[in-house]
Amino acid sequence: MNTQRHKIISAAALWLLIFAANTRASADVLQLKLEDQITPASAEVIVSAITRAERDGSAALIITLNTPGGLDTSMREIISRIITSRVPIIVYVAPSGARAASAGFVILISADVAAMAPGTETGAAHPVLIGGGEMSKTMTEKVVNDAAAYVRSLAVARNRDPQAAESSIRESRSFTNREALDNRLIDIIARDEWDLLAQLNGRTVTRFDGSQKVLQTANEKLTIFSPTFRQRLLMWLADPRIAFVLFAIGALCVYFEFQHPGLIAPGVVGAVSIVLALYGFHMLPINVTGVLLIVVALALFVLEAKVGGFGALGLGGIVAAVIGSLILIDAPNPEMRLPPGLVLAVVIPFALILIVMVRLALRARETRVSTGLAGMIGLKGRAETMIAPEGRVFVRGELWRARSQTKIAAGENVRVVGVDGLTLDVDLAERDAAVAPKQASAIDER
Repeated sequence: MNTQRHKIISAAALWLLIFAANTRASADVLQLKLEDQITPASAEVIVSAITRAERDGSAALIITLNTPGGLDTSMREIISRIITSRVPIIVYVAPSGARAASAGFVILISADVAAMAPGTETGAAHPVLIGGGEMSKTMTEKVVNDAAAYVRSLAVARNRDPQAAESSIRESRSFTNREALDNRLIDIIARDEWDLLAQLNGRTVTRFDGSQKVLQTANEKLTIFSPTFRQRLLMWLADPRIAFVLFAIGALCVYFEFQHPGLIAPGVVGAVSIVLALYGFHMLPINVTGVLLIVVALALFVLEAKVGGFGALGLGGIVAAVIGSLILIDAPNPEMRLPPGLVLAVVIPFALILIVMVRLALRARETRVSTGLAGMIGLKGRAETMIAPEGRVFVRGELWRARSQTKIAAGENVRVVGVDGLTLDVDLAERDAAVAPKQASAIDER
């Protein structure tokens, strides 16, 4: 009986091992959907997806791409990881209406298999330099030549048309999905992911190192790669619009906390917002001139509140802040820069709020204390007895001990100049100061 049970258990274990081996042999196809600009954050996500595909032994990784482009450094990091991947990489521009422009085009042609959905476009990869000057033309030629050589090398390695690929760099040429296929820039036009898997099945892929692999994707399950919370946060912060708004909110909150210490909440919100904004800016190319203009703008806002520049300083600060914000992000892709509408919507309210807050703070400092003993300084009263040097005065409806460095006759108007415990330091009121010498002489004669 025990022998029979042992045989059954052994057979079950064997079937489990066979099932596990078959499951491992038929690995899933991993898919990453990226609808974002090419930034350090999106580069990290793609690298993580490739690492995950290699670790799981996936049959392939599909990167569904929809991007206006992005940073050259991040693009090269992504391509470097694609060409060294042990898993075939398929870059698929989808859905219909999507695009892989600028840096996205170079990523597309670097893939083992390049595919596009109907109604998509790619290209327009000409490098863009910010700024000008005498060296701008020379620098532009150097950057364009470097980008063209890079694209040609990728196209040749992937058996794609190097001339057509280079035209996207030198002529800013764009291609529809059909034009890209006709010019041998892509390999497949697929309606959706399932159509793509069907066309990939049995296809021989030549890897970047020259080795070949036959794709078996007909019966594979499509597994979606989800970025971690940290990666989603980084991609959110890498949006210059988010970072800009966070910085403006944080600056106001921190200033409010300095003016009203102890509230805690504005300080916490402001500090967290500024740190997140700075981290977002850290992942973006920042123009130093833009930063300096924003600092000048902040100084002009404070001066407007302090000296009352009749709006000229405030207006100058707004102009400086707007120009500084527009050139703050030194990115080639216009969609990565701050849009003028957002800049105006943030800068003008920020300037008005800051000016009002500074003026209220200055007005509060100039306001005389009106409560407690300190609030008695400056109050006027009447001498009930002669003060020489001590006596009594009637101030604020109460009798107080008083002292004065000058003789003050009973009935004279006095002004409180100091408080020492329950004794007031007084002097003659302004209107009596002129006749004080005569009154003092009369007192002495008596």
